[in-house]
Amino acid sequence: MPEPTPILIVVSVLLVITIPLLLHLVIYSATSDTLPTILLIGPNGAGKTALVTLLERGRPTATRTSQTPHTVEVSLPVKTPAASSRFRSPNDPTWEVTKRLLIRDTPGHGKLRHYAIDTISESQSLHGIIFVVDAADLSSQTNEGTRQTAQYLHDVLLQLQKRATDSKSSKAPKWMPVLIAANKLDLFTALPAPLVKSTLESEITQVRKALSAGLLGSGVGAKDLDDAQEQDWLGEVGDGTFEFSQLEEFNVQVKVLGGNVTGVDGSDIRQWWDWIGSVL
Repeated sequence: MPEPTPILIVVSVLLVITIPLLLHLVIYSATSDTLPTILLIGPNGAGKTALVTLLERGRPTATRTSQTPHTVEVSLPVKTPAASSRFRSPNDPTWEVTKRLLIRDTPGHGKLRHYAIDTISESQSLHGIIFVVDAADLSSQTNEGTRQTAQYLHDVLLQLQKRATDSKSSKAPKWMPVLIAANKLDLFTALPAPLVKSTLESEITQVRKALSAGLLGSGVGAKDLDDAQEQDWLGEVGDGTFEFSQLEEFNVQVKVLGGNVTGVDGSDIRQWWDWIGSVL
């Protein structure tokens, strides 16, 4: 058997070195367009931008009201796996890639909420939506802020519902998970997550009634009224109460989980991280 030549040895060594490097470059060359995106929305003052800094840097920082959308890349914590990697070994080179994602923060001001609606309509990489609410602000059902929060949430969910009702394809739209992040649970006046859920469902019921009354008072005909209500009615059509579970028919799944971005004892967003991992 002939001995290997020096050239063959050099080529073999180069292959041993370069192949892993090339594999690494291919795996980690994922661009921002291919990473899964989580849309972060909610009213002003709920804590969205502080949550972004916490997700990105591991600690919340002082923020100011956002005027334009911005996107940051984050990675799941070490102990939070992505659902897509549950059958992968931690030694698999793609393990770390599955933990990377983009968080797109959008302004909460009423005149700037079109950024969120546009992202829902246009983004092909959208994997989920986090709607941040101030659980302490929701404690008073006579609060105008509660009604505005419910109106915003109604509009977002209706946009998601229309993916199914307005689709010209026979194929159902992909499931869209929505997390209502009940923030500021460290405050004494904050509602627990189950009460946040029931409060928002009740307020959205009132939003539907108000919209229906507006149509009735607009002078449209009976047939046009029925068509308009069917097109812009969130959840089950009728006079009953609204429940988030009604949206599962349209491949929209809503969960309400509590946490706090800041607090005397620090932040607690473990449930939110687990939810993010579950949708990746």
